[in-house]
Amino acid sequence: MLGFPSEKRVNVAFYRKLRKRAAKASARRSKPLGRPVIKLKAKPKPRVGRGPIKRLLAQRQQHSFGLHGVACVGTEAHLSLCSLEFYRANDTTRCPGGGPAVVSCVPSPLYAASSGQKKQQSKPQGEARVRLKGGAHPGEGRVEVLKAGTWGTVCDRKWDLQAASVVCRELGFGSAREALSGARMGQGMGAIHLSEVRCSGQEPSLWKCPHRNITAEDCSHSQDAGVRCNLPYTGVETKIRLSGGRSRHEGRVEVQTGGPGSLRWGLICGDDWGTLEAMVACRQLGLGYANHGLQETWYWDSGNITEVVMSGVHCTGTELSLDQCAHHGTHVACKRTGSHFTAGVICSETASDLLLHSALVQETAYIEDRPLHMLYCAAEENCLASSARSANWPYGHRRLLRFSSQIHNLGRADFRPKAGRHSWVWHECHGHYHSMDIFTHYDILTPNGTKVAEGHKASFCLEDTECQEDVSKRYECANFGEQGITVGCWDLYRHDIDCQWIDITDVKPGNYILQVVINPNFEVAESDFTNNAMKCNCKYDGHRIWVHNCHIGDAFSEEANRRFERYPGQTSNQII
Repeated sequence: MLGFPSEKRVNVAFYRKLRKRAAKASARRSKPLGRPVIKLKAKPKPRVGRGPIKRLLAQRQQHSFGLHGVACVGTEAHLSLCSLEFYRANDTTRCPGGGPAVVSCVPSPLYAASSGQKKQQSKPQGEARVRLKGGAHPGEGRVEVLKAGTWGTVCDRKWDLQAASVVCRELGFGSAREALSGARMGQGMGAIHLSEVRCSGQEPSLWKCPHRNITAEDCSHSQDAGVRCNLPYTGVETKIRLSGGRSRHEGRVEVQTGGPGSLRWGLICGDDWGTLEAMVACRQLGLGYANHGLQETWYWDSGNITEVVMSGVHCTGTELSLDQCAHHGTHVACKRTGSHFTAGVICSETASDLLLHSALVQETAYIEDRPLHMLYCAAEENCLASSARSANWPYGHRRLLRFSSQIHNLGRADFRPKAGRHSWVWHECHGHYHSMDIFTHYDILTPNGTKVAEGHKASFCLEDTECQEDVSKRYECANFGEQGITVGCWDLYRHDIDCQWIDITDVKPGNYILQVVINPNFEVAESDFTNNAMKCNCKYDGHRIWVHNCHIGDAFSEEANRRFERYPGQTSNQII
């Protein structure tokens, strides 16, 4: 319940010695006093520290006991679920013949590393078969399990605290604080591997619990199971605070630096501060997800705090605190000085989560040789390869790899453009507004990752093309309407609209990887950025193209991903 996955043996002898010493001291104090004898002797030299240590040991023995007879099976998620008895208020003797219960907890590598302890060298145990996705904090999220090289979700039927605790301990946390149902941590996409999981709580892995394999008809992703695990207290939230905001969820970021005796609060330089850094700050504050990471905070008064104490902050987004992110050392360097250009955040309890429907890309991909005279608008919006500038306009053509993309919002908040309508850019040629300069990257890569062709797509129009049965559309681009994607809806970009392509005119025949990345610059906050990329194997012979094995970037196991990257291409007429 304190957030640790297991315990280790305690040196009980040490505590027995303390009890015996306390008992002897108590016996000496209880002896009847004899006739006082006065002796004069030289004043002894003081023993430094002996007095305070003795007093401290004596104070430690003055325990107040509340429970006794505690008997746990070991699978309980909380001590209150064990068999136990309370001491009555009028008890005169507490814990006869015993002492206070003592435990020694083993931290997971995540917290052992963050607390400065060295990781224990252990044999590699292979890839984990359980993970959490979409949570704002460590130890919470949608439960996903690995089966046959593919990650899938768990149906929430009969999902309870015992099963959730097995997941938490398997991942290095404590017992489960909550067993979540109804896709409370967002919906997954793809397979649902398990249903009706029944754990006793003693199992080392969720896969060891009795369960039922299901088909797509038995359960939907609206029933994805999740967990919130008990976490160890680290105190990182005491070293950060927000000031000047309209609510406790927003404000200028202030951090505590220095050592004992020289602690001070200061600001963070706003240079290069973005969504990933804001995610870590909101996590450290315990305020959920980052909604915005701000580089200027002149509109938020910081009071008496004006000194900048941290700069060059660069986070991956997974850190537990800003101290774990890369940043400048003792020397602070800011391009723009002054407290007006310091970091700020707006945090939120919920966030969006975009996923691309990979099967649709695979089904709709084809090649088109498009005449140059039909590509003037696309060229104006930089949707062609750089070699198109030197083409013999309007004669000739460009070879385009075209496909449809369907972008789902499976998070817990609507996906909205970073900029408001007042700053959207009108493009006369295509007759629409761009609410985001770059919404998607399209790339053709060699198997070793070298980029040989690229395309990008601005947000022509973010809107709800279609929605799930119980969800109503909220966003429509017509008549300068609001843009966004509602939770449970998706935006469809058809293959036949401009810039929904990659210009492959200069690509030589060979084996490639088609990669699509949504929200590539992290301009809009999401609960999970690891699922924003989609990859496909691609074989191009100079005339035709084969696109297959399309999947979300984190949908495969490590071994399946290695096989994907070693894709041998086409032999005869068969795709391997």
